[in-house]
Amino acid sequence: QVQLVESGGGLVQAGGSLRLSCAASGRTFSKYAMGWFRQAPGKEREFVAAITWSGGSTIYADSVKGRFTISRDNAKNTVYLQMNSLKPEDTAVYYCAASLPYGIATKSVQQYMYWGPGTQVTVSS
Repeated sequence: QVQLVESGGGLVQAGGSLRLSCAASGRTFSKYAMGWFRQAPGKEREFVAAITWSGGSTIYADSVKGRFTISRDNAKNTVYLQMNSLKPEDTAVYYCAASLPYGIATKSVQQYMYWGPGTQVTVSS
């Protein structure tokens, strides 16, 4: 069982930066692949980024590649999403998710077992 809580969301101007954090609790957190997803009003939940349990492999949605960076600090049971050069279209609720133990970094929502409640990111023009 893993509990996840996101933080760091807020209002930022286009071109600005935010760093989201996902604090995790539970056993063997370090062995879970982790992902970030987002959902804008009226849209499907969208993959953003994912990272393996070791942090050795990351994947990104094309829409955020080069602007966002996912990382993790297993000693702190925390996953981060550094978001730079933010655009209004990045506005969404951002969710942290944990996959299966020793799972791969995946874009598939179905492969994530645990989800945080989300944090709102709003990017103004």
